[in-house]
Amino acid sequence: MRIRRTRSVVVSASMALLFSATAVVPAVAQSKPAGSVLSAGRELTVLTDLFAERLLVADKVAAAKYGTDRPIDDPARERKILDDVADRAVGLGLDPDAVVAVFGDQIEANKVVQRGLYARWDAHPDERPTHRPDLDKDIRPALDRITTQLLGTLAATEGVRSSRSCEVRLYGAAARSAYGHELDVLHLKGLGRALPSACASENARNEQA
Repeated sequence: MRIRRTRSVVVSASMALLFSATAVVPAVAQSKPAGSVLSAGRELTVLTDLFAERLLVADKVAAAKYGTDRPIDDPARERKILDDVADRAVGLGLDPDAVVAVFGDQIEANKVVQRGLYARWDAHPDERPTHRPDLDKDIRPALDRITTQLLGTLAATEGVRSSRSCEVRLYGAAARSAYGHELDVLHLKGLGRALPSACASENARNEQA
């Protein structure tokens, strides 16, 4: 019964997100063929899939830290990650400030999931993890792999992310990723937090216009 209820929540929330995003697609389609809009949306799904994958790794991060003196907030580690992606962004021809904003959102999104899991485990001790993953040996290599993939995908989708229709496409892509990864309500909340900086700023779009 619990599995069916969880699946129902995933389907309902994901479809609600998808419909709210695609409700304005016809306006976009007036200026571009529908096939072009769909193709761009699918392209962004690669990006939102990586956002979702990173969020799922947050479960392991939480399991590694819960009940220890390692805090959810780790400013030194976060600064190291952001400095690293800023440096790598330059080599990919990306705006380092924009890339830092995207990764800052990913870090905050992961914290949303970690805090939610802490609250759940505090309230329901029987749901606490029984295995503590190794943060340095097991989890960070996975996060580093996703970081590399995210940087490459940000470069590959730069044109789509700078378009005026990016936001509607992005939320449609996020809905597909949420459904595909069977995200629950907590992880959907995290995915929403991961999205704000993925589309280029209004200034960047004006410069390209």
